[in-house]
Amino acid sequence: MTRSALKMQPKILLAWARQEIVPIAIFLGLAALLLAFVEIADEVFEGEGEVDWFDRGLLFALRTADPADPIGPRWFELAVADITALGGFAVLALFTLIALGYLAMLRKWPEAGFLLIATLGATAISEGLKAMFARARPDLVAHVVETTSMSFPSGHAMLSAATYLTLGAFLAHAQEKRRLRGYIIGAAILITLLVGVSRIYLGVHWPTDVLAGWCLGAAWALLCWAVAAWLTRKDRRTIAA
Repeated sequence: MTRSALKMQPKILLAWARQEIVPIAIFLGLAALLLAFVEIADEVFEGEGEVDWFDRGLLFALRTADPADPIGPRWFELAVADITALGGFAVLALFTLIALGYLAMLRKWPEAGFLLIATLGATAISEGLKAMFARARPDLVAHVVETTSMSFPSGHAMLSAATYLTLGAFLAHAQEKRRLRGYIIGAAILITLLVGVSRIYLGVHWPTDVLAGWCLGAAWALLCWAVAAWLTRKDRRTIAA
């Protein structure tokens, strides 16, 4: 066996391991996220005491002695209100349109299509579940910002997870350096977490609404990214052949 063949062997083994392990990891990740969502949804639907204790305890922990006054100075409250807008429909739609234009200029049609599916699909799923569960918004504390829809799951948490995580995955996939990929994914996760926490702080969602939104949004983003990655890899192989 030649030296070049020996050098190539670890790379071949690594590529084989990735092909075998990555689909399994994706499947396990999807299963875990969906199971977590089902568990939360089941307890919310049945109205069990443990969930009620958790929701009420965390909401009151983020308030002063006055239920209408969130902890922290006024400027912090305003900053959190600005952060929560990152998960609003208008901001997410704007980011999605900009990203779609960018992908279209690069002629990355599969990625553009799956980004659109990720955002529109998450919106449809969120609204459908809100109508099905019909859970009222928290009435224990004052709402710092206005709301119009039902509470479970959190649309802001779910849509920000679906949109930002999908965008982050596509952007990271285009980077060769591992450090850049990690930074992009980390930034996407951070924005998603901040948006969800802001909904609880502002008193417009029960904590379990946000947890369910994160789980389902992340599962949907993972599924869309996995299918898009598989199709684009298949296309590249066809072109190369």
